[in-house]
Amino acid sequence: MNAENRLRDEIARLGRSLFERGLTSGSTGNLSARLDDGGYLVTPTDTSLGFLDPARLSRLDSEGNWIDGDKPTKEGFLHIAMYRANADRRAVAHLHSTYSVCLSCLRGLDTEDMLPPITPYVLMKVGRVAKVPFFPPGDEALGPVIEDKARTHSGIIIANHGPVVAARSLRAAVFGIEEVEESAKLAFLLRNEDVEFIPEDYRQTLLKSGK
Repeated sequence: MNAENRLRDEIARLGRSLFERGLTSGSTGNLSARLDDGGYLVTPTDTSLGFLDPARLSRLDSEGNWIDGDKPTKEGFLHIAMYRANADRRAVAHLHSTYSVCLSCLRGLDTEDMLPPITPYVLMKVGRVAKVPFFPPGDEALGPVIEDKARTHSGIIIANHGPVVAARSLRAAVFGIEEVEESAKLAFLLRNEDVEFIPEDYRQTLLKSGK
């Protein structure tokens, strides 16, 4: 099995895992990975992550144009924006996961640092998570906004929509977006409590350890 086929199988396997554990529902959410030739594999439009066919994944060229496979997700431009912001990124995960969306709807949060330092893991795997404003689904005007924020953040939550995480491997992107969702769940559940956060000096160390 060649590298591309292994990557296709991994996208289907990790997509099914996210779906079966309730981190994505219906036909929501999408995954992508960069190929060695500079192109991309992206999950198709109107397709459940729980039932992906590796052979039917959308293939895009290096500019994000559809060249093969089923029609790509209409949110493919979000993925391309994350890649363009940092050439080291090899995969992107985007979900409409419940607690990340809940947190994105709250007023008054730091848009450069959405998740309070409750546990160390999101700091290590993703870093600080930013927020960008709401745009209608499929509105490509969101692309430049994502690309600009993605130059300094590998994790972003779109208001009233959901999280996007980029990483150097597909597994890292999926594990990272799971940590974003878990941290958002903790933040939402504890939002009215007197929480003892990780001290700032340890937080800085954790951020550096994940790079």
